[in-house]
Amino acid sequence: MESSILSPREIRRYSRQIMIPEIGITGQEKLRQARVFVVGAGGLGCPVLQYLTVSGVGKIGIAEFDKVNEANLQRQVLYGSDDIGKLKSIIAKNRLLQINSLTEIEIFNLRIDDTNAPGILNNYDIIVDATDNLESRYAIDDFCSTFNKPMVHGAIYKYEGQVSVFNYKRSPSYRYYNPPFEPGNYRNPLPSEVGLMGVLPGVTGTYMANEVIKIITDTGDVLAGNILVFNILFNLFHVIKLTKGE
Repeated sequence: MESSILSPREIRRYSRQIMIPEIGITGQEKLRQARVFVVGAGGLGCPVLQYLTVSGVGKIGIAEFDKVNEANLQRQVLYGSDDIGKLKSIIAKNRLLQINSLTEIEIFNLRIDDTNAPGILNNYDIIVDATDNLESRYAIDDFCSTFNKPMVHGAIYKYEGQVSVFNYKRSPSYRYYNPPFEPGNYRNPLPSEVGLMGVLPGVTGTYMANEVIKIITDTGDVLAGNILVFNILFNLFHVIKLTKGE
């Protein structure tokens, strides 16, 4: 039997995952070799980044241009009071390396758009949309559609979250699910305007990380062509099926 690419330290660290038959050594090796890019290190990006890091993803890229604000701390769990006013990307990288120094972290202090997406995202296998604006989502989706890369998407509103995977094994794109009805009008309701339950990004981001891991390890049912919609106030979960038009 061929030796594993995992070090003894990695085998010890990820032993509970390796015990799961669907993962095993082979699945953990796939995680070790995977490259995942997370756009946004805010409410959704924080739990996504945490769970991808502790799960053993080999390389993680982060795009985040914003600084930590005190109002972020209610939901953006990678940051603390001492981080207010500092760049989220730098704080996130340092915190994640403290969690797991075996993962490589690459950061970009910028907003992903149509002009820079190809040069940055093309070095990664899976792109995670943890943004809070439609303009960036369309830019990510356009890149993923053009370069045939899966886009793991999450969105939140008050008590409601949704998760899906686009552009995976010929599944519909985000534009197909949510076409722009007014070109250039990409504004989303912001938490500062409508409010947001602090645990909701954690629940949603964890589901998003789970989809990434399933794609990497080729296990379970990936939410490609389906939108998982849930309400944490009333414990309601629905799956909406998307069908691609001819």
